[in-house]
Amino acid sequence: MFIPLTHPLFSALPEMRPLVRDSWRRSLDTISSPEHAAPPLVWEDAQLQEFRRNHPLAAVMPVIQALLVVPSHDTGLLIAVGDEHGRLLWVEGDSAARTHGEKINFASGMDWSEAAAGTSAPGTALALGRPVQIVGEEHFNPAVHSWSCTAVPVHDPDSGGLLGVVDITGGPDAVGANTLSLVQATVAAAEAQLRIQRLERLAAASRNSRPGPTRNTRSSRNTENGPAKSLYRDSLQVLGRDHGLLHVAGEAVTLSERHTEILTMLAMHPAGLSAEQLTDMVYPEGTSLTSIRAEMVRLRKLLHKHAPSLVPESRPYRLPQALVVDAGQVLSYLDRGAHRLALNIYKGAVLPRSEAPAVSELRTRTGLLLREAILNDASPEVVLAYLQLPEAADDAEAWHSALRLLPQRSPRRAAVVAHLESLEH
Repeated sequence: MFIPLTHPLFSALPEMRPLVRDSWRRSLDTISSPEHAAPPLVWEDAQLQEFRRNHPLAAVMPVIQALLVVPSHDTGLLIAVGDEHGRLLWVEGDSAARTHGEKINFASGMDWSEAAAGTSAPGTALALGRPVQIVGEEHFNPAVHSWSCTAVPVHDPDSGGLLGVVDITGGPDAVGANTLSLVQATVAAAEAQLRIQRLERLAAASRNSRPGPTRNTRSSRNTENGPAKSLYRDSLQVLGRDHGLLHVAGEAVTLSERHTEILTMLAMHPAGLSAEQLTDMVYPEGTSLTSIRAEMVRLRKLLHKHAPSLVPESRPYRLPQALVVDAGQVLSYLDRGAHRLALNIYKGAVLPRSEAPAVSELRTRTGLLLREAILNDASPEVVLAYLQLPEAADDAEAWHSALRLLPQRSPRRAAVVAHLESLEH
């Protein structure tokens, strides 16, 4: 929806800064008016605790605690740490301010992205990928006009991608002359700590990959629980991607489609697979074993260079240590009934272009189980989030489900009705 600059909402702040004006326009794309900017709850306590444990910023919370949270006690300030989508993982600081913040849903587990809450320092900083300060009535939501805030995004020290955001919220002191520098210094320290942990893990993986008289297969598989344990578990992203993205030892490696298919199957079958089993999973019926053996040679060569700790063993083919596949995480969460966490991870179908038999089965099973769980959730926010997925665009049943769940006066009904009408035509 295009909102012209002549829209009456913009007359509320005639001196509106361009940064804020642009943010209000983006906010109006998803929120019908400032009065409807109500940050929704994303995670209940148990789900929040689990998501915190698995989030990369958990490893640097001691740094943030020491530099920001502890000094903020009795200052009237709140320190918030959110994920890359603007969902608040931790809100710490002055106890009275926390109580006041809860009245405007500024609390752990809430979504403060621009799309959900409108203009605010955490959401706008993530939208722009740079530090932002928002003062009083610059906030899109009138309920937040008595607050000011400063937020700085946290970037991955290797890829540069967004990991989350660190925010100070409160009164005028939250946008004081030195506040921005303080938050920037804290984020720089946190990013440095991430990099140190990555380098330590890389060094440990390199040591473990060297042959030695005392090294054995059993000890090499336990690095996850020993000194080499650090920020990330080794992981493979296959959701919504045509080529897998492998994260290992602080490095991100893009794989070919075939190598992604093979590595996915090995990761999903930690006990190992024979050459025959792996061939049946990856190749069309009738393909000879020569193909899988040749591909394994190429995959081993690639992993020796970029991820020596993951070079597959033979007879059977298996990985020497655990590799987390995002599709496997989704299935695990669904199995435990944590479908909101599953939806947070789900970025789209598993390797959409792959024709590998086992990948096709995994793609279908993951998509169907997620859809079933979401449509049975009976929460309009969760169903509406699911409808943003490409595979839900033509799912009339899912859109009808959202229409049934939305209150009669909800401003979101109009968009749902319009979409259903377009499907019917």
